Amino acid sequence: MLTELLLLDIETVPAFSSFEELPLHWKSLFLDKNAKTMPDGITPGEIYRKKAGILAEFGKVICISTACFYEREDHSLGLKLKSIYGNDEVQILRVFTELCEKMQKLHPDFQFGGHNIKEFDIPYICRRLLINGIPLPASLRLHDKKPWEVKMFDTLNWWKFGDNKNYVSLHLLSTVLGIPSSKTDMDGSQVQDVYYRDDNLPRIVDYCQRDVVVTANIILRFLDRPLLDESGISVVP
Repeated sequence: MLTELLLLDIETVPAFSSFEELPLHWKSLFLDKNAKTMPDGITPGEIYRKKAGILAEFGKVICISTACFYEREDHSLGLKLKSIYGNDEVQILRVFTELCEKMQKLHPDFQFGGHNIKEFDIPYICRRLLINGIPLPASLRLHDKKPWEVKMFDTLNWWKFGDNKNYVSLHLLSTVLGIPSSKTDMDGSQVQDVYYRDDNLPRIVDYCQRDVVVTANIILRFLDRPLLDESGISVVP
């Protein structure tokens, strides 16, 4: 059931604003991690800027936007959004695990939903939980599960239709399906500048929430359901 989905999207940034700020031993670890994939002619600072935020060992979570479908009085579907964000990653992760535990009590068979969450968002969250010494909730204890036991509504996997070579961005997928994109005033490549340079976390949160709404509408398209009405989309504190 759609009401048993917990949709999510995360925004991440490098743990330090630049390669120069990394402690010396972390600089060595970062270079070792990326040595085999670092193109010729690119500086450590450039590769750090490009990759650190998407590597859980060198990045951090600054926003987790979540959403749940609900049935409205006219029997159409609405969407309630809740974002957990801030500069304190530990607090963000703790609140998110509490939300997962509440969701499991309410819907024992709930599933996570999102775009590319199986290969990015969920593993990133799990790694950051372990790094920060926070116990994984039951729904995220995935390390010993077989691939077919990990059930998620991942729109990227659905779009592959068995073609594991295929990758499609959320922006491209929403565009080809005729769904308004979330990439209006910014995209993922700008998040770290908006965070570190502009100190504008609310803008990042708004962008993250719009990604979740787009993903929700893609799910509805896959299931031949009407897209969300703007009046049925709400943000809860």
